[in-house]
Amino acid sequence: MYATERYDAIERILQTDGRLAVLDLAQRFDVTTETVRRDLAELERRGVLTRVHGGAVAAERSSTRETAIGERIRENSRAKRDIAARAVTALGQRFTGSIFLDAGSTAAAVAAALPRYLTDTAGHAHVVTHSLALAPALAEAGRIELTVVGGHIRGVTAAAVGATTVATIAGLRPDVAVVGTNGISAGFGLSTPDPEEAAVKTAIVASARRVIVVCDSSKFERELLVGFAPLDAVDVLVTDAAPPEPLATALADAGVEVLVA
Repeated sequence: MYATERYDAIERILQTDGRLAVLDLAQRFDVTTETVRRDLAELERRGVLTRVHGGAVAAERSSTRETAIGERIRENSRAKRDIAARAVTALGQRFTGSIFLDAGSTAAAVAAALPRYLTDTAGHAHVVTHSLALAPALAEAGRIELTVVGGHIRGVTAAAVGATTVATIAGLRPDVAVVGTNGISAGFGLSTPDPEEAAVKTAIVASARRVIVVCDSSKFERELLVGFAPLDAVDVLVTDAAPPEPLATALADAGVEVLVA
């Protein structure tokens, strides 16, 4: 097999599995591990993948890669709408209380589903958010009072971050926090690429009486640069597929209720 053929095959594997191992590729292609490592180095140079211990992951699974909020809203949009519809039911009928909505694309889907759910169930919510992307629609919605937390705005997420934001959140005690995550794993818990975003998420989780995490299954077993909460800080995980092992066991051991949309 020529090198170019191996490159194409490696890209196809990454598209399907998201990660690969040097030993597996050496056996599959009947070449030495040194040859595989040279292939991976070349593909990393081209921006196709990121090398990790024992193999590589797709470039988009890098621990620091972060896409803009507009692009993320379009990714897995059907799954995110289903997750949002299930997540609002976790509030219960006739919910009356406060909700902190995190920034992020799945949280945006929850924000879109919330007004209709409150109307249908005769509920009312005081929503707090640090997301400029979520605020406009929430400000116009019935059965919702809105508070926006300020701070320095990160362009990629349209969310307030920084010491002022964290201090403001620390002074709050919402009944429920709906939090998104870029990664969730058995060993590392919840994680995100940016330290400032992680600090805000840590503050949100610490402030809330009940924490609902919303994420699609593409986030399973991903570990981003900065951890912001352990699994036992989460009360409910709402997702679109049953978590794989060992994540499923770790969630059960941490007492997390898993709701599959």
